Amino acid sequence: MWQNTIKNFTQNPKNDILSGLTVALALVPEAVAFAFVAGIDPLVGLYGAFMMGIVTALFGGRPGMISGATGAMAVVMVHLIQKGNEVGLALDNPVENLGLQWLFITLLFVGAIQILAGVFRLGKFVRLIPHPVMMGFVNGLAIVIFLSQLGMFKENVDGTTQWIQGAELWTMLGLIALTMGIMFGLPKLTKKVPAALIAIIVVACITIFGSLDVSTVGSFIKEGGGEGLKGSLPSFQYGLFEFTSTITGHWDLILSTAFILAAIGLIESLMTLNLIDELTETRGSGNRECLAQGGANILNGLFGGMGGCAMIGQSIINVTSGGRGRLSGAIAAIALLCFILFGSSLIEQIPIAALVGVMFMVVIGTFAWSSFRILHKIPLSDAFVLLAVSAITVWKDLAVAVIAGVIISALVFAWKSATMIRARKSIKEDGTKVYEIWGPLFFGSTTAFNSKFDIANDPQSVEIDFMESKVSDHSGVEALRNVANKYLEQGKNVKLTHLSPDCKEILLKWNPEFENHIENAIDDPRYHVVTDLLDAEV
Repeated sequence: MWQNTIKNFTQNPKNDILSGLTVALALVPEAVAFAFVAGIDPLVGLYGAFMMGIVTALFGGRPGMISGATGAMAVVMVHLIQKGNEVGLALDNPVENLGLQWLFITLLFVGAIQILAGVFRLGKFVRLIPHPVMMGFVNGLAIVIFLSQLGMFKENVDGTTQWIQGAELWTMLGLIALTMGIMFGLPKLTKKVPAALIAIIVVACITIFGSLDVSTVGSFIKEGGGEGLKGSLPSFQYGLFEFTSTITGHWDLILSTAFILAAIGLIESLMTLNLIDELTETRGSGNRECLAQGGANILNGLFGGMGGCAMIGQSIINVTSGGRGRLSGAIAAIALLCFILFGSSLIEQIPIAALVGVMFMVVIGTFAWSSFRILHKIPLSDAFVLLAVSAITVWKDLAVAVIAGVIISALVFAWKSATMIRARKSIKEDGTKVYEIWGPLFFGSTTAFNSKFDIANDPQSVEIDFMESKVSDHSGVEALRNVANKYLEQGKNVKLTHLSPDCKEILLKWNPEFENHIENAIDDPRYHVVTDLLDAEV
């Protein structure tokens, strides 16, 4: 494992360093914006992005994947923080920003839940996500990223938010177009430097040396009520546990929020991991990512960060800029911290238009344009799932969309599988009637399975062969047991062949006398799960 980790640090340091710097620049407005969404200080969001980034870069399950403060988690934090602030102001000795302390405590539980998910190896279940759900996820995500950037076209005038107009709008559109043009054209000339980084530098130089009056990272922070990027190192929250007494009567809010945040973080991270796997044609470890995400969120709780999960937009920027190793994520996190400590004045001069242009190119690269071409070629149910996941992603959030898509796909699969069970009937020379079962026997197909047998009119000896079938769940075992018992109750002999070991075990627990009716053979089917063996050491 450590040899692979070292290899991932040293295989392409130039590309990793340059792409890491590009990602760091894009992380700043995102972390600040999500901090504003959650109603906390921008530095808390930046600290969260740094700690999430460095821990997952070093120990996560996917080299090149970027983690930080995310909007999906920020939205869930809002109610918790607001409630905590209300409770704090109502105390006999009022406590300001108590909601932030509650958030730090909640992150400890979030981290513990995510670590348990990794320990129990739940990360492998991301492999069960159907392809239509994946396409709907990336399409919806591209739309969400696009819509989030539209907020950059608004300004606060006399306490009201309105769209920018006139020369200011045209200047911003021109700079965005220039950024996108550089990112589109530069890779055709050379791929030795990240196009996104060059685009940001060029546009920043034009605005700085041209003295253009445009919105910058610094003005964006001040408009949101922040004081600037300048800060110190994250510090340990020594008084954190003194606030646990204020949670009395609100533990249900803390724990429910923790479970929701943990679920959203894991789903978004594992989906991002899966997408980056496809882009790079490599394989990450979902379980290892769960452990790293959990550890990073605990660190955020202890050192005053916002917490977060994988960021698909920044991950795609990193991968397309050439950052494939762990060094790229580490450089992005360290550079972000350096911006906070030393480079805040320079970073605050970067025009928002340059960063919006980068994100627009991410939108174009993220959206699965092929989905338009295949919609009329794939089954209607898959097309519905694709569109539903895209819509729910925009309407609600990524976690709800993915869960809904998996449930819909599972129901469709169960319905189709329920109609697939067949029984081919034949008579042996000795008069035994053989039922060769085809298709899966599970809760959805038990009714059809029961209808295949003519118990009253069958001969004295009956054989039920499962060579081409699989008894998949308890409902299937129960259906088989009931059919066999009905034959036995009529004094007929029944023989069960080619059952899997787990099915035999359950049958014998219910009816030990079935030992005389189950035929064991060398060609009995055996089923193994190999997902864990395929998890790569990365």
